[in-house]
Amino acid sequence: MRAFVGVTDRRWYEFLRARPELSEVNFWRPSGLGFRAISSGEPFLFKTHHPDNKLVGGGLLSDPVSLRLSEAWDIFGQANGVASLAELRAAIGRYRRAPLEVGEDPKIGCILLREVNFTEIPLDAPPDFASNVVTGKTYDLATSSGSYVESALRHLLFAAATSGRVPGEVFGRPRLVPQRLGQQAFQALVLAAYERRCAITGERIRPVLHAAHIRPVSQDGQNRVDNGLLLRSDVHTLFDRGYLGVGPDRRIHVSPRLRSEFNNGESLYRRQGEQLTVIPARTVDRPDREALEWHMDVVFQAS
Repeated sequence: MRAFVGVTDRRWYEFLRARPELSEVNFWRPSGLGFRAISSGEPFLFKTHHPDNKLVGGGLLSDPVSLRLSEAWDIFGQANGVASLAELRAAIGRYRRAPLEVGEDPKIGCILLREVNFTEIPLDAPPDFASNVVTGKTYDLATSSGSYVESALRHLLFAAATSGRVPGEVFGRPRLVPQRLGQQAFQALVLAAYERRCAITGERIRPVLHAAHIRPVSQDGQNRVDNGLLLRSDVHTLFDRGYLGVGPDRRIHVSPRLRSEFNNGESLYRRQGEQLTVIPARTVDRPDREALEWHMDVVFQAS
């Protein structure tokens, strides 16, 4: 089991600590570079810059993803640690070599975290955390150097939520299977997995694209990328109401009721039997066969 201690601005911490309702946050970085220090489900702690140098909270990694600045704001809002889009642009501009130009919408690195908790009584940073480390450091909790971090996890950050259980029981072992996500992380990761294109129509207009659940959370579905499809807003509505379906072979099905009830939908009928237009590159992100079968059996209006 590993944990990552990430360096953050005290203003980010204080802003989010004052909003305990935000249990899912975006620990952003000013560039879109990837993050591979820990795996989904492993703990991520927050440490303030020197000379303050305190552990102030933490959460569980959902996943890292690269998003446009505007997308990060649309999805996470104040969970980015600022009050407005203008403040987010200004904050990112401070960490870049030059201020953002008017209309510039750069990609930023987004480390998506869930079950976040901020402490009112900070702890000292790990003794071996050097002052010249500017982004963060990974700790193996099974080693002596990681024991301090493990103690911090147990004693400070997750005690209330875990009723005394040790971090190993809370976080579990990393698994090479889809991880359950928070709702906002679900939106961000589905958007990225489908390369910002509607899975059925190929539409690329970002404001009309929605992360749709194949099996809704209300019907025992989970916030997992393989339980999601990126769909244009009207296509999303039709999918949720059973006028559209996707078989376990990823072929598109259009209900005859779309024509009989509305005398419309010819552009969709032309896609009947076709494969999805967009499929995620990573196998683990592709639509789950059982979820697709459930939707076809329970939601799709076959006649």
